[in-house]
Amino acid sequence: MRVSGLILAGGQGRRMQNRDKGWIELAGKPMIERVIERLSPQVDEVIINANRNISSYTTLQHRVIEDEIQGFQGPLAGILSGLKQCKNKFMVCVPCDTPFFPCDLVSQMTAKQHTTSADVISVSDGNRIHPVFALIKSDLAGSLEDYLAKGERKIDRWYQQHNFYLIEYPGGEHFFENINTVEQLEMAASRIESNG
Repeated sequence: MRVSGLILAGGQGRRMQNRDKGWIELAGKPMIERVIERLSPQVDEVIINANRNISSYTTLQHRVIEDEIQGFQGPLAGILSGLKQCKNKFMVCVPCDTPFFPCDLVSQMTAKQHTTSADVISVSDGNRIHPVFALIKSDLAGSLEDYLAKGERKIDRWYQQHNFYLIEYPGGEHFFENINTVEQLEMAASRIESNG
């Protein structure tokens, strides 16, 4: 199964002083580069969804797309642009501020899609769902466009409208922990340094 990979880097970074989180350095390397390194071996193409610093993102040698819906409308706006522009039947999306997601994430998702025929697959760490990590059929773009046109923005509510499956990663909070504060950034850097 060929899969496109979308990195969501189009947010406002409100909890990080409105900084573009993709370019915040984590242990000496921008988070966007760490996420690309983790995602690219798992997918057939990488697409970056960004809404500012576009020229900087284009230096990373991957296609860069902006939200079609203006005004920082949340992750679903980026997902819509990805679904409409990806080259494959399935697209995996991951956020730019979560650099420790599993190296087998996409293979786990595609295996479950093969056995369940799900339209959307997301992940849980056993305590909560992390909906921005998802495998989505690209032909759901029309459904998502209609959903957003109604003013809806809840990501999990849209998932539930389709054949939805959840993969459990029990005890996997550290896989899907996103970096929203300076303190979390420092903790993540310590983790990288301690692991060599």
